[in-house]
Amino acid sequence: MKVNWAERLWVNSPLRFLIQQRETRFFRRLRKLEPGTRCLEIGCGHGAGARIILDIFQPARLDGLDVDPFMIRLASRRQRKGRGGQLRFLVGDAQNLPYVNGRLDAVFNFGIIHHLENWRQGIREVARVLKSGGGFYFEEIYPPLYANAITRIMLEHPTENRFHGPEYRAALQREGLRLLPGYKESRFAILGVAVKE
Repeated sequence: MKVNWAERLWVNSPLRFLIQQRETRFFRRLRKLEPGTRCLEIGCGHGAGARIILDIFQPARLDGLDVDPFMIRLASRRQRKGRGGQLRFLVGDAQNLPYVNGRLDAVFNFGIIHHLENWRQGIREVARVLKSGGGFYFEEIYPPLYANAITRIMLEHPTENRFHGPEYRAALQREGLRLLPGYKESRFAILGVAVKE
């Protein structure tokens, strides 16, 4: 699902960039990556999150994937010189990831799973493409934040089969993704790392 104008404004804002920097540092405190890792960011938008991931985790390779071709073109244009083959952006759907089983060391998600019509399939795909011991680094939000009386008017999100904390955590567990201690959760959102067993 592509984001509408209001959410595009938010995800491209300097404040969002600062929040992603802070969240990525939190991810790194929970679980570092080994040198030479291959990673994916789902829903990469214009690529700000991917650049933060590169700077903080320094993987050997990072792919940024987004369903919106316009955002991928924007991310590609903004890509820093000197990254070589370390960073690439591609159009794709998080519900059908274009990778073979067990290919990636880490998948990053800055609030994309709740955008998916079939969010369980998105988690299933993340688990499928992760190697055993691979990490799912995620920020995810719950309906009280994006489907309240005000935001429901401004934002476009799927309305059927939505999740709160218990459903999200259960889906991770069902797909063999073990939530690491130290995650943060409120009635609005969850921020953490899960490891594929």
